[in-house]
Amino acid sequence: MKYILVLFVCIASSQLAISQSVFGKWEILKESGEVRSIIEIYENDGIVNGKVVEILDKEKEDNLCIECEGEEKNKKILGLVLLKDFKKDQEKYVDGTILNPDDGRIYKSKIWVDEHNSNILNVRGYIGFFYKTMEWRRLIE
Repeated sequence: MKYILVLFVCIASSQLAISQSVFGKWEILKESGEVRSIIEIYENDGIVNGKVVEILDKEKEDNLCIECEGEEKNKKILGLVLLKDFKKDQEKYVDGTILNPDDGRIYKSKIWVDEHNSNILNVRGYIGFFYKTMEWRRLIE
């Protein structure tokens, strides 16, 4: 009985850790509240990135990042890495950037799972001292 309880606690703890992770798929919402696209956040060699894995408006699936510069210029938005180079700092991921494919602008950024709702990801972009925080919703599959 004692072993079953320990096993249950271990499983419950691992599920809680997973549900509070930034990793996985997140829904980007339009101001109207409908889902615009799906971003998958992943880690590679200690660096956290996020790419567009689905665009809900099928007419926009082949859109290119026309306003982007550098290697992203004229690439399809579907598959584009929008979140780049985040590093973990306690409960937040910092020192990264986020690309807005609508206008090609790149903003300094940090991301973190909301402390009150683990299905909300706070995504903050900065220009100098000014910032905007968006809420992305965890995709529950």
